[in-house]
Amino acid sequence: MSKRKLKDDISRDCISKVQRLLRERFFCQSPNGKLFGTKLQHRDLLELLKRTALHGESNSVLIIGPRGSGKTLLTHHILKRLTEDKQIRDNILQVHLNGLLQTNDKIALKEITRQLNLENVVGDKVFGSFAENLTFLLEALKRGDRAHSCPVLFILDEFDLFVHHKNQTLLYNLFDIAQSAQAPIGVVGMTCRLDILELMEKRVKSRFSHRQIYLMNSFDFKKYLNICKEQLSLPPEFPEKKFSQKWNKNIQSFLEDKKVQDVLQNQFHYNKDLRSVSMLLMFALSSITVSHPYITVSDLLEASRLCRMDSRANIIHGLSVLEFCLIIAMKHLNDIYEGEPFNFQMVYNEYQKFVQRKAHTVYNFEKPVVMKAFEHLQHLELIKPVEGSSMSTQREYLFMKLLLDNSQIMDALQVYPNCPTDVKQWAMSSIN
Repeated sequence: MSKRKLKDDISRDCISKVQRLLRERFFCQSPNGKLFGTKLQHRDLLELLKRTALHGESNSVLIIGPRGSGKTLLTHHILKRLTEDKQIRDNILQVHLNGLLQTNDKIALKEITRQLNLENVVGDKVFGSFAENLTFLLEALKRGDRAHSCPVLFILDEFDLFVHHKNQTLLYNLFDIAQSAQAPIGVVGMTCRLDILELMEKRVKSRFSHRQIYLMNSFDFKKYLNICKEQLSLPPEFPEKKFSQKWNKNIQSFLEDKKVQDVLQNQFHYNKDLRSVSMLLMFALSSITVSHPYITVSDLLEASRLCRMDSRANIIHGLSVLEFCLIIAMKHLNDIYEGEPFNFQMVYNEYQKFVQRKAHTVYNFEKPVVMKAFEHLQHLELIKPVEGSSMSTQREYLFMKLLLDNSQIMDALQVYPNCPTDVKQWAMSSIN
């Protein structure tokens, strides 16, 4: 094997390690990842759950913050810290529920039973109520008196969705057990709803401890840049030391570039969500290869363009000429009737005017074919039925609304592949 080939193999392996490490950092919500700006919240939550784990003190708390603010990551960090202590690890159980998955109390109870490994204990027993069933599960974990009961941590992600369960039975029973100290449990809810307390029933709210921890992404742009630097930098333990030093030096000069700071500042003002900046950096990272081993300004500019790309406008690029013609017909109807809803027959008539005016057979399709194209636009969610319209109405006369504005259509027109000149002129004309 030649020296050059060996060098290429090392480089390829090195690039692969960099991408794997940074991708895991950006998207895996690893408890080993760094927390930013949550030192006080970390301390408060850790102390609270320690008291449950070590002393059997029942607690309930809500972690409130916008999406991407680090609620799940903070909780994972705390749980990792707790389980590093052997005394706590052997003395605590965890139950993780998600409002998107456990859509009613029956499913939630089944999941609690599964995670506590109590299926055999429950067996074919019949319970009179949800409360009896939950109490039985917790009783089954007792080892003698209350002081020797096994504490259980309930982690409820998408907490606000549990509020919509019938009578809020699950929340009522969890908070009631925590308040009355029937069994040592800790309830941690995570939500992005600031008005979550207003959504609770009075009896549920009265049993909640009203402890709330807020994560609000309150850092400034300077801190935001430091976060980007820490997220992109390779750690000291990275095996390829020389490459690691060059990479980190490149990241330093990269983030000092005026164009890079302009892109990041736009992102910062648009959304402080760390998940969105991770997505931006991930797109930039995807462009590195053996022949292009460092992130450049052009990589970030392209990543920013991809992140801000209009998804609906992108769908238009893949439409057939007939479907694009129907979109243009709807655009003209919107202009004529000032945004009023339209039906298929109106769109078809508008389309027929274009075909007759141009005297082209190339665009002239049978009505059922045009109807099929119209329905495809509805499946793509570029148009939708008007709310309150009767579904018993014939398909041709069902009122619809276009979900694209004129600027989106015209932008898509400029990059539509091989767009016929007649169609382009028709789209750009303000009269029919």
